[in-house]
Amino acid sequence: MDVTLRVVLDSDLPVFFVQMNDPESIRWAAFTAKDPTDSPAFHSHWNRNRQDPSVLLRTVEGEGGEILGHVAVFGPPEDREVTYWIGRQYWGRGVATAALRALIALAPERPLHARAAADNTGSVRVLEKCGFQRTGTDRGFAHGRGEDVDEVLFTLFA
Repeated sequence: MDVTLRVVLDSDLPVFFVQMNDPESIRWAAFTAKDPTDSPAFHSHWNRNRQDPSVLLRTVEGEGGEILGHVAVFGPPEDREVTYWIGRQYWGRGVATAALRALIALAPERPLHARAAADNTGSVRVLEKCGFQRTGTDRGFAHGRGEDVDEVLFTLFA
């Protein structure tokens, strides 16, 4: 599927809020906000990140301007990390892979890091298809599941 990345607009936020409150998406992502339904916290998070010049944040847009999700690069210069969230109705169509590839092209710094719940095979596959290599594991509390969850750590080298 063809996607474009563009600057996040205020009008994108309600779509992101709905996408990030889908129960199945929350379960698969695992590492989510403590309370994804907390609208003031959601908006505060987005406002803070949109104002931070070190955060590269983009809306993923499909043909006809449909908002498919968002992607970002964040963190200190020595530990930059990618993140993405694609609306569940677009899963399995190559959207996350295309969006992450486009984001990587916009973010020349290397290495870039990523994390995925170990059982989130879709996200693990997206990262691998985009050139990320498995570099470790971790385990931590995942609000999206209410329990400790294994994670796979990834790095994209030069």
